[in-house]
Amino acid sequence: MVRFVEDGGESERLAPVTPLFGGTSAPDRPRSATTAPVRSSAWGRDAGRPERPGRADERRADPDETADAVDAVDAVDAVDVADLAEAAEKRLLRKLRTRSLSVMEARRVLREADLDAAAVDTLIDDCERRGYLDDAALAEQLVHAAVDRKGQGRRAIAQTLAQRGVPREVADAAIAALPDDDSERALEFARSKARSMRGLDRDTALRRLAGQLARRGYGSQSLSAAREALDELG
Repeated sequence: MVRFVEDGGESERLAPVTPLFGGTSAPDRPRSATTAPVRSSAWGRDAGRPERPGRADERRADPDETADAVDAVDAVDAVDVADLAEAAEKRLLRKLRTRSLSVMEARRVLREADLDAAAVDTLIDDCERRGYLDDAALAEQLVHAAVDRKGQGRRAIAQTLAQRGVPREVADAAIAALPDDDSERALEFARSKARSMRGLDRDTALRRLAGQLARRGYGSQSLSAAREALDELG
């Protein structure tokens, strides 16, 4: 407040207020005639308005419409599951075209496709019924390949069948069906390898030949077959 002297006496009047940032002081600022008052409401511009009749009923869910929506979602899910199963089956069949699989290997392929247990069982049963999966036939195929092409003994063959997921009883039956024993096959294999060891001394040749036989699963027959083959070679 500033005191002014007026007509020989003092009077008290407020000095004009100077805005800090150069704008027009609040009392002197003209108010626009077109400026609408600001509506203050925590709920937006519809707050405080009376709700028109029937509006709440429109927002309330219709039981029939809800049931239809649930059925529609279930139908979409069923289609998704069917598509997933079809894709998994095609993937399995592509693998079966390249080589035979055991049931355990086929299950692993289907589980990688994110199928549930029931869907996996259904596809496995279907493939077995159609002859695409047969553990007994696979075991027989692996046994003959191990004997004819690799010259393996029973121990190595059993390991191969176990690694491929062939059940133990099926593997034992396939190995028991071999026409000869390990001794004959071990000696035959040793004879085929002994010729390449002519330039080695006997101890070195015996050690290498017996090691090759052992790695092919001949076990206790390895050393005796190696000795006999080297003796025949002279």
